[in-house]
This record gives sequence, C-alpha cells and structure tokens, in this order.
Amino acid sequence: QVQLVESGGGLVEPGGSLRLSCAASGATLDYYAVGWFRQAPGKEREGVSCISSGDGSTYYRDSVKGRFTISRDNAKNSVYLQMNSLKPEDTAVYYCATEYFTCSWDGDEYDFWGQGTQVTVSS
Repeated sequence: QVQLVESGGGLVEPGGSLRLSCAASGATLDYYAVGWFRQAPGKEREGVSCISSGDGSTYYRDSVKGRFTISRDNAKNSVYLQMNSLKPEDTAVYYCATEYFTCSWDGDEYDFWGQGTQVTVSS
C-alpha cells in the first residue's frame, strides 16, 4: 500500500511558477511510475506528466511541454512537478498517482492516488 501526499499548490498569477511535490510512504517509489493528473471543475481528469521507474523516462501532454518539468528523488521517495509560465487554463486540482514501472495516460491503470492539491492561476 502506497500513501501519497501532494503539496505545493496555491494561487499564482499568469506567468508565475509553482512546484508541486508528491511524497510517498508505505513503499518505495523505486519500482513505480508516477503520474500527475489534473481535473478542472466540470471537466474530465487528464494526464499531465509522468515519470517511469528505471530509466526515468518522462512524458508530457502537449499543452504543458516546455513549461512543466517532472522529476523524482528516490532518496526522498518523492516526485516533483515544476510548473512555469502558468496559464489560467492550468487551473485544476492536481493529483499524483502510481502504477508499476511504466507510464500510462489512462488513470484507471494507476493503483494509488493522493488527495490532490489545488492550483489556481488568476490575476
């Protein structure tokens, strides 16, 4: 059983930055891919980024490429999402989730989820 806790969300102006953290307990993240998903009010959940286990391959949805960076620190059993040049359309609750080894854009493939952290981009 993996427990995940997200943090780092908040209110930021357009063009600003936030760094989300996903801290894991109960198991090591070494063998898990970790994905970030988001859900805005009235919209479906969507995958934002993912980092695989092993070689640490990274994946991004097109709308965040060049702005967001995912990374992991296995020593701290944590994964991070650095979000730069934020836009109002990035406003959503952001969740991290884990699945074994490889990344997927299908949230149903993920076994464990955090409680989410709110990101609001507004002037």
